[in-house]
Amino acid sequence: MKYVATFLVLFAIYVLLAGFAVQELILGALISVILTIIIARYVNYQVDLKLPLRIVIFLVIYLPVFIWQLLLANLDVARRVLSPKIPLNPGFVKIDSELQGDFAKLMLANSITLTPGTLSVDVHEQDLYVHTVDVKGSTQEEHKAHISALFESILGRVFK
Repeated sequence: MKYVATFLVLFAIYVLLAGFAVQELILGALISVILTIIIARYVNYQVDLKLPLRIVIFLVIYLPVFIWQLLLANLDVARRVLSPKIPLNPGFVKIDSELQGDFAKLMLANSITLTPGTLSVDVHEQDLYVHTVDVKGSTQEEHKAHISALFESILGRVFK
């Protein structure tokens, strides 16, 4: 299974970069077989059969939610810039993340940073430190609900 998955990924990347000409498909298959033998023999990794489902969850659920939150945050920051009477309450908040794994935490931190008005400053073990232009709430749970709960609930299903 490891060899098949490696070959398919390498071949798909080659075809996307080189094109769909018959000569390119043959050369891509040959190069992918050679690289598969080299990579799979010397690199120890496991193939996760749930990966396609996780990719679908990421593409179909997470990306639209992220884009929607990005739009809402842009509108909020634009409203604050154009309307100086809106009070700002900037500050740092600590959010306790339930995500496991460095890549999952990185995705959460990047998602928070990419939405205007928030900036992920540091990740230390399970804690994420975020600067926001408007601190809402007074407890860690309230901060999490306003900043990261939606992202974290979806990313938790992607990075199980």
